[in-house]
Amino acid sequence: MLQTQNDLPERTRSKIIDLLNARLADALDLEYQAKQAHWNVKGKDFFQLHELFDKVAHEVGEHVDHIAERAVQLGGYVEGTVRSAAKLSALPEYPSGIVDGPDHVEALSTAIASVAASMRKAIADTEALGDLATSDLFIEVTRTLDELLWMVEAHQVGLQGTAARVPARERHKNERARTSHRH
Repeated sequence: MLQTQNDLPERTRSKIIDLLNARLADALDLEYQAKQAHWNVKGKDFFQLHELFDKVAHEVGEHVDHIAERAVQLGGYVEGTVRSAAKLSALPEYPSGIVDGPDHVEALSTAIASVAASMRKAIADTEALGDLATSDLFIEVTRTLDELLWMVEAHQVGLQGTAARVPARERHKNERARTSHRH
């Protein structure tokens, strides 16, 4: 860790830098999952979804830069390569081979909800560590993710199937609850 005049104790900064790198990996992964959807979507709502998925990638990408810079501000090193992100990201692999708009909407809404949940936990973790500035950064990222999730999920209205009727944030919350009961 680099020397800095920051008043947070070195051990605290180290924990926060690790947390920032983990959430950076999630955000980078989400940015490229959105690009994957943008590049490959086909179907009736192609143009709307193509533009929406590009918007998701762009807005997440802006936050990627802020997350990375915060780690450096605290004296850390950013793990921002694609390979680092692949190792550190908590997101599942984006489904391969999908082209249908509703399938991309489902996959991307699930990914956004997952990253938003991780960011909410990061808010609590950084508050507990006494770093309200980093907590504020995670709040802003979460606010953006909530808006993007709302926009993507709006395309699920009227889709057939059970998964389409349950918003991604609820599916993610339910999955986390089932997983935590197993341990």
